[in-house]
Amino acid sequence: MNRKISKNTGFAELNCDFVLVMRGFLTLAVMSMLLFGAMTPTAFAASKSDRIRVVYEEPKNPEHIKFALGFKEHRRLERIQEFLSPFSLPRRLTIKLAGCDGEADAFYGDDDITICYEYVQVLIDNAPLETTPSGIEPIDTIIGPLIDTALHEFAHALFDMLHIPVLGREEDAADQVAAYIYLQLGVAESRRLIAGTAYAFLHEATTAELPRLLEDYADEHSTPEQRGFNVLCMAYGADPKLFGGVVGEKRGFLPKHRAETCEEEYEQIQDAYEELIEPHVDQALAKKVFDRKWLNQKTLKRQR
Repeated sequence: MNRKISKNTGFAELNCDFVLVMRGFLTLAVMSMLLFGAMTPTAFAASKSDRIRVVYEEPKNPEHIKFALGFKEHRRLERIQEFLSPFSLPRRLTIKLAGCDGEADAFYGDDDITICYEYVQVLIDNAPLETTPSGIEPIDTIIGPLIDTALHEFAHALFDMLHIPVLGREEDAADQVAAYIYLQLGVAESRRLIAGTAYAFLHEATTAELPRLLEDYADEHSTPEQRGFNVLCMAYGADPKLFGGVVGEKRGFLPKHRAETCEEEYEQIQDAYEELIEPHVDQALAKKVFDRKWLNQKTLKRQR
């Protein structure tokens, strides 16, 4: 149920001083924008949020203190708590940030979701220094996979707490539930989250050490390549017009032969969600949550 990512090795050819300056700038930007946009007064009471508890553990690594301070100051876990408030849980769920002894990871177990400070660090390290050729903003390559990971682990919690049957691999099902949830947000936000998440998976795939070992394919997770393409397929299946740009033969884009089945794949996931999970969702509160603007619409400006 854990979610690990590899560190980026693709910046070796860049000037070291420039990279350090840009990383410092990006880290400061992330601390002010990370996860969701600026805090705004809520228009609804998170009456069911008492089922979700948030905890900020003290970092084990002094370099992660800035993350802890940034998350606490801007109440980032509380934002996740509020976002998940429409879901009715039979037991209390804890979401926490914690040090993981060097492991860039996130995992669920025993009614706890843990997001590692090391995972946040690697997302920042792997972010591009400027907008990608396909138009993905650097900040979205951090926000997208971070929210996707939080929802992925929340899906594991739903399966466990609500005794939801899963036909197939649970890790794949958790990926599907996570993507399905944020695809219900507004057009701009769902596009940003999908783009950032797919970027993170495909970037991990292209910077991994090759060749792969046979045992790599025995993992309970699909490969980063497959997870990236699955996310793109879900998006295209949800709205072929909106996400039509993800289909193409260029590296990192969804192949046409896979795109042909994506609408059916999305409908299958939608049917399962509506049958198994939606009965546990407060629909009135969910409408308020999903209609709300969660992401800061400003893009990250690069300065040299």
